[in-house]
Amino acid sequence: MTPGATAHQNPGGIMQVRAAIVSELNGPWRTETITIDEPHAHEVKVKMAFAGMCHSDEHLRTGDIAQDPAILEMISGRPSMFPIIGGHEGSGVVESVGEGVTALQPGDHVAVSFVPSCGTCEACASGRQYLCDLGATTLAGPMISDGTWRHHLGDVDLNRMTQLGSFSEYVVAHEASLVKIEPWFDLRAAALISCGISTGFGSATNRAEVRPGDVVAVIGCGGVGSGAIQGALHAGARAVVAIDTDSSKVERALALGATHGCATTLDAAFTILPDLTMGRNCDSVIITTGVLSSELVEQARSITAKGGIVVATSIAPYNQQSIDLNLFMFSMYNQELRGTVFGSVNPRYQIPRLLRLHHDGQLKIDELITREYTLDEVQLGYDDLAAGRNVRGVVRF
Repeated sequence: MTPGATAHQNPGGIMQVRAAIVSELNGPWRTETITIDEPHAHEVKVKMAFAGMCHSDEHLRTGDIAQDPAILEMISGRPSMFPIIGGHEGSGVVESVGEGVTALQPGDHVAVSFVPSCGTCEACASGRQYLCDLGATTLAGPMISDGTWRHHLGDVDLNRMTQLGSFSEYVVAHEASLVKIEPWFDLRAAALISCGISTGFGSATNRAEVRPGDVVAVIGCGGVGSGAIQGALHAGARAVVAIDTDSSKVERALALGATHGCATTLDAAFTILPDLTMGRNCDSVIITTGVLSSELVEQARSITAKGGIVVATSIAPYNQQSIDLNLFMFSMYNQELRGTVFGSVNPRYQIPRLLRLHHDGQLKIDELITREYTLDEVQLGYDDLAAGRNVRGVVRF
């Protein structure tokens, strides 16, 4: 924590810390002094170093990922996700551990993971930790460990974005939601790799199955898209087409290694792909826009080759139940449409590997960070994101 921070602990084990919360649908991010309890069994308290400002937290604020009130009542005891601490990307240092925690100890460096991994459910046991059963209650509710609450605003128990709430000076999280990293890895890079970069990178290398010589298009060149571009290049793509209506993001994508850039899929279809692929189109198209809309799916499919893959990485509104898709062409071209969470790769595997790539100078992270913000500037950071003034912002504690 930086000098002058306000966190302090009383003899009863309750710590006062500052956190950025949102109290109502479409309400602003504001900083409040909250209390957090000491970790219970299988829980860990982490002193945060950095928190990434991913667009998914705005999905939370605007209700795109708000679940049905009846479901929320069942998993959390109340029909609303609010008030809630934001943040699901981050890194920090372990402060203390609860009973039964053996993989982490005070002083360890960790990255948070919005996908918990218990290691024992069917998904984890079959090598798909990104689909861990603990994810069922990740968006809202009490602690995974025992169904009680650790974070409070006065007398009100606080939800935490994906069981983390990394927009807080300290967090208490289940050990399944933390990934130990080497102490020499860059904690700022770890914050971004903990979600957006890993998700984009895996969307290319894992879900899109990019192979040497492929032509790949990435629609949406923000933080996740930047990871997808670099993932495609690492997988051996001969060409990566960066598509974004924001020209500054296209320019940044080209600086990251994208070979071509344009504003729309129509631009790509008529000005780039005919010569680049001799009319064959892209082997895979990865959608990484801030919000997934129905028409984007057909746009992506329209520039996908026969036998090609469209990967929907972006988050759509929770109640979005229809898409635009030319089913005749989809079938006749033998194409695939795939969803993905965390790039369909295991957090405990992916985060350390990408951190090592960054440490060795083979993965660009620092170049994506437009600005650092204080905890009091979270709303400003998301205003800047909406206005196209940053690609990725981070909160430095």
